[in-house]
Amino acid sequence: MSSLVAARFLALIAHLVTVLSIFCSRENSVRACLPLDYSIEEYRTEDTRLVVALSVTLGMFAVELAGFFSGASMFNNNQGLLSTACHVSGSVALLFFLFEQWTCSIYWWIFGFCSVMPALYEIILLIAVFGLKRKSL
Repeated sequence: MSSLVAARFLALIAHLVTVLSIFCSRENSVRACLPLDYSIEEYRTEDTRLVVALSVTLGMFAVELAGFFSGASMFNNNQGLLSTACHVSGSVALLFFLFEQWTCSIYWWIFGFCSVMPALYEIILLIAVFGLKRKSL
């Protein structure tokens, strides 16, 4: 059980570091989303979309880290496996997104499968533990 907690934490932090790396070097990612001939307005639009996507992802990390550090889901096997699998997959996919310069529309797919699913389950666990006063699901 303790190795699952450590693996979950490390996967979550690896995914977070990858997202922060994309956030800091988003200029190349935005250019990869645009055609060869683009205007400044198109650049600003794509940059804004990517900033919104990365910001929402950071919000999902905040939810997950709050649930993890509060103890509500730290020892929940289901959340541990789901979170570890999703965040490892998300880290690998985002590294390909960063290095292979995939289009920005692919980021939303990665976000949906690798950030939203564990965060929604975390919210359900937080409601169950703190709202309904249950030990765990």
